[in-house]
Amino acid sequence: MRAVLQRVSTASVTIDGRVAGAIDRGFLILLGITHDDGEAEATWLAHKIAGLRVFEDDTGKFNRSLHDVGGAVLVVSQFTLYGDARKGRRPSFTDAARPEQAEPLCNRFLELLRAEGLTVETGIFGATMAVALINDGPVTLWLDTATLMRGFPSATADS
Repeated sequence: MRAVLQRVSTASVTIDGRVAGAIDRGFLILLGITHDDGEAEATWLAHKIAGLRVFEDDTGKFNRSLHDVGGAVLVVSQFTLYGDARKGRRPSFTDAARPEQAEPLCNRFLELLRAEGLTVETGIFGATMAVALINDGPVTLWLDTATLMRGFPSATADS
């Protein structure tokens, strides 16, 4: 799984002129799923994101998590995170999981974030969405379970 995580002051996703999901302070997460992803990747990533300390404390250091600041997450599925643009001018998306695999895993990821005690908003899987955000910092992280979990057979978010 790949997640582009942006710390935001506010974010929303609009579909056909209607707001489908919106948050104030927290993370906008663009989520990509590939063929080899499953429960282990979804669990690891949800736990990792819930515990990330990228909000400043009183001294300006990254010492606070979403829980510490009362933050929420807005998750937007984005198969294009697995786009391969090495050849030609049109990216290939063969590394992205098919919708019948990706949608249930995306939904499971949302459940796991909620199980971590987070407030979760989302768009609609497969819809054309307009995403708006005010980036806070800016702070943007790229999390890729294929890289981050490597070498950690019992991968935990503290790994």
